[in-house]
Amino acid sequence: MSLHIFNTSQRLPISITEAWDFLSSPGNLKKITPEGMEFQITTGFDGSAPDNAIFSKMYPGMIIAYIVKPMLNLPIKWVTEITHVQEPFYFVDEQRFGPYKFWHHKHFLKEIQGGVEMFDTVHYKIPFGPLGDLMNKLFIRKKLKFIFKYRYNKLEKLFGKI
Repeated sequence: MSLHIFNTSQRLPISITEAWDFLSSPGNLKKITPEGMEFQITTGFDGSAPDNAIFSKMYPGMIIAYIVKPMLNLPIKWVTEITHVQEPFYFVDEQRFGPYKFWHHKHFLKEIQGGVEMFDTVHYKIPFGPLGDLMNKLFIRKKLKFIFKYRYNKLEKLFGKI
């Protein structure tokens, strides 16, 4: 069973502060997730119901619980923890419960001329040993590419492109 790595980057014509404010707000996750995945936050970040949740500023130890339908319209409960935050340069989310055996997602922001460059690195491991590796090769990695391409297009639509 292999540790897989997925990298992506994007340049946007906005300040690092504007990029940070948008990307580090859990309330914006739904906006950059493909609609067909029916992303839904299931626990408020202040312990309240999702409709009454105050989407506080991201902090280490923040738990985000949600339901998502990544494949075959089957709902999956996913819980991530924000483990590292260095505003406005990077944050890390790690899966605590969910579909992966291991999920570690680093989000980096860097000021560039005319805007900001975002880098993402995801280290992940699929359960089920060699069968999981085959599933990754056949469709999981393609789905990740689709999700991040959707996010790329959505961010470009919201903020423009360099």
